[in-house]
Amino acid sequence: MNTPRARPAGGRLAGSLRTLATRSVLTLPGALTAEECGCAPTPAESSAFRAGVSRRTLLTAGALSPVAVLVAGPLLPAAFAATYPSWEDVQAAKTNEATKAAEVQRIRGLIQSLTGDVARTRTAAEQAAGAFYTAQQEYFDASIRADTLQSQADVEAQNATDAANKAGRIAAQLYRDGGDTTSLELFFSGSAATADDLLSRLGVMDKLLERNQAVYAAALTARDAAQSLTDQAVVARDERDRLQQVAEQKMLESQQAADAAQAALDAQTLHLGELQAQLTALEDTTAKTIADYQAGVEAARLAEEQRRAAERAEAERLAASGGGGGVVSSGWARPTSGHRTSGFGPRSSQCGNGYCSTSYHYGVDLSGGCGAGIYAAAAGTVVYAGYNGGYGNYIKIDHGGGIGTGYAHIRPGGFYVGYGQRVNAGDLIGSEGNTGNAFGCNLHFEAYVNGSPVNPITFLADRGVSI
Repeated sequence: MNTPRARPAGGRLAGSLRTLATRSVLTLPGALTAEECGCAPTPAESSAFRAGVSRRTLLTAGALSPVAVLVAGPLLPAAFAATYPSWEDVQAAKTNEATKAAEVQRIRGLIQSLTGDVARTRTAAEQAAGAFYTAQQEYFDASIRADTLQSQADVEAQNATDAANKAGRIAAQLYRDGGDTTSLELFFSGSAATADDLLSRLGVMDKLLERNQAVYAAALTARDAAQSLTDQAVVARDERDRLQQVAEQKMLESQQAADAAQAALDAQTLHLGELQAQLTALEDTTAKTIADYQAGVEAARLAEEQRRAAERAEAERLAASGGGGGVVSSGWARPTSGHRTSGFGPRSSQCGNGYCSTSYHYGVDLSGGCGAGIYAAAAGTVVYAGYNGGYGNYIKIDHGGGIGTGYAHIRPGGFYVGYGQRVNAGDLIGSEGNTGNAFGCNLHFEAYVNGSPVNPITFLADRGVSI
């Protein structure tokens, strides 16, 4: 597995951030401009943003992943640059009709911007994820094709050698019968360095051509077939390597798009409820106080935190009760407690739920049940965490030394690690679901050697793990 490409110099990032700092909110059809809604940064705020934002700050805020700097384009949702009203602003605006009208317009613009950013970035992420999935599958197909051709070439090369040796033994017998001991020594079985060497000698032997033309012709045919398959394997490997580079680039682009979509969703989660409550407070003509609306926002936030905590606790409970995650002496672990439902390699395509399964399975399916824990098979670094077309929610881990693993069909909200995170063998990284092209909750687990998929069953068995 190739590691992510080196990051460009800071000038490109700084230029992107300067562009970001001066952006207005996203302008949708019928949306307010930055000037109309009053939600663009002031000159002072833009200056402070340019001076104070660092890559570390953005990473800490969850707004920018390291992979984002690898791909050109907007790095963050437009609303990131917006300023949001405080409850003190809302309270002050209620005392003046003109100020209140302006604040209402501003908040509506911010709500529209947040909603638009989520829709836009989600669409972009889905498109990028689809492109990544397609490129990845094309690369996997090419990898298997190259390996198959090389195996066939190796078999045919051995056939050529065997055929040449057979012809050599016949030639030796012919000349033994004729008493030519010099020729006997020359054509003794196995004396030639290669099949080509032996066949070139046999080609000048009149007696062989006269009496054993068929044997000689078969040896030549086997040699030519071996060379043809070898040439095809070379072409297939070149195409495999090209498609690998395409797949890696698509993976980077998809990760960036996923990060942007998550940043937009985080911004919406952080601000939308409060903005809607502030808008209602401004438009409310009853005696309900600002404090009541503010308390409602806080109650909703606490309820969401409790829901997420309960969800994570349930995942950890399921993980603790399962049989996955136990690390063996090799440093590897079973990726889930589930039993095997589908193996690696060619299979009959099955259709259902509006799609059909592939006719070649690049991983192994393990089913522990919806919400069952998914564990890192070994220590490594998360190089992808996001949606991936037919794989649904997907995590890819680089273990170093050209070794990697992939985990697909993770349930919505079932990511427990993120891009760039370091994990240990047996760490809980997600939970089983049926996102993407899945016929039920399961983990589709893959193992990679130098980027190409290999049979996970034998791969883990060699490391002392049974699946």
